[in-house]
Amino acid sequence: MSSPPFTEAALQERIALGEHYRQQFKRTFNNPDAVAAELAAFANSGGGTLLIGVDDDGSIAELDATEVRRLNQMLSNASSQHVRPPLHPITENVKTHAGLVMVVSVPNGLAKPYLDNQGRIWVKQGADKRHVTAREELQRMFQSAGLVFADLVPVANTTSADLDAPTFARYLEKHYGADSPQAGVPLDAVLQNLGLGDGLELTLAGLMLFGRNPSRWRPAFSIKAVAFPGTRITDTRYLDSQDISGTLPNQYTEALAFIKRNLHRVQGDQGFNSPGILEVPEIALQELLVNALVHRDYFTSASIRILIFTDRIEIISPGHLPDSLSIADIRQGKTNRRNPTLSEHAFRLLPYRGLGSGIPRALDEWSQIELIDEVSGNQFTARVQRPKQQWDEAGKQVTEPVTPPVTPPVTPPVGPYVLKLLALLAQRGPLGNDDIRQAFDLKDRRRLRETYLAPALAEGLIEYTLPDKPNSRLQQYRLTDKGRALLK
Repeated sequence: MSSPPFTEAALQERIALGEHYRQQFKRTFNNPDAVAAELAAFANSGGGTLLIGVDDDGSIAELDATEVRRLNQMLSNASSQHVRPPLHPITENVKTHAGLVMVVSVPNGLAKPYLDNQGRIWVKQGADKRHVTAREELQRMFQSAGLVFADLVPVANTTSADLDAPTFARYLEKHYGADSPQAGVPLDAVLQNLGLGDGLELTLAGLMLFGRNPSRWRPAFSIKAVAFPGTRITDTRYLDSQDISGTLPNQYTEALAFIKRNLHRVQGDQGFNSPGILEVPEIALQELLVNALVHRDYFTSASIRILIFTDRIEIISPGHLPDSLSIADIRQGKTNRRNPTLSEHAFRLLPYRGLGSGIPRALDEWSQIELIDEVSGNQFTARVQRPKQQWDEAGKQVTEPVTPPVTPPVTPPVGPYVLKLLALLAQRGPLGNDDIRQAFDLKDRRRLRETYLAPALAEGLIEYTLPDKPNSRLQQYRLTDKGRALLK
């Protein structure tokens, strides 16, 4: 069904809005290459409207029928022969009291990136356009077109020796079985079959999921977490901070522990000695955190940021939504997997389902989540409001929570494995990973991390001896005052 024709009144309303990201004025064109650049910029940037016959100040330039025929022919040639792949804009001639105006509607391109005759890529910048030259931006455009994926890009100078071999072997055995087609195949070939290597080097997915030390190769792909005592990021004080690196499963575990230890717990209907209920449902936090780790833009060399304020939590991940998705889409469960290979394996390593259900599930658990897609800043923010009844307008606490953050009840229900770890550290002092595994006769590093270390860190019973370098080979763990008090 076609759209109704433009009237002069409707056109004047459009002109009155001035030039902007989706609309541009041009008095005329004398060169098909100039037309092609404008069309390509709109198609590469979500589409827009070109008003030909309108001066920069919004006045109508008095085009006659002969000039419009010439411009229409030039437009046709430019869109079919001077743009690659060809475009199909929709044109309409509007008669006004001062002359004709050509309204050229350029749809959002489905085959990005569009190039001009000289092989250049143009995008909109405000009301104008610019030539794309930055490598990362070019990579993102090819990624958006499905021509390349960041998670499949080989990481230069890595080899299968940079893999955490025991962890990867357990993964294969658990999810593919001893009788799988991967059995008996050389490791490099297995990695290549699974999209985790290219036969020589690890792909980014392989490094971030199973690498022994991902931060050596990609230090920016980490999480920077800070808890502030107020409501502003400009505050020079902070309550807690941590740089979290390592594999994505490790980043997930430590980031969730960081968030939980900096939130309040409320007793509700639970008994006095219970740990209380987290003020924001943990499931909502899990879903948002996994979403940031799995769907971030790995062509952008920036860290995920977790900012905890007295009134809100912000999880900020590099990369705005792919241009085929909107906030409304993801709230309804629609998805576009930016990193398909990484997300396929993350399905087995993280609480990730890959069905687009993460955001709706988080909203079901906690409706006070604002989703912000920042195209200009190339980032996506999930802003989680903390319970408002505890804070005044300045962000200061006005009612003391039943259970303050970090400090649990006098006798929290600590598991036997954590108690065993606390007793060991009390007896022998600070110890590293290998010392603890040897003391408990543990072969599995993951079991040590998930059963002993992560819960103890989350409850603030132990701490790092090198807090600024959580993945250092010299890292050790020691009792906190809280841990010592619990043992007593």
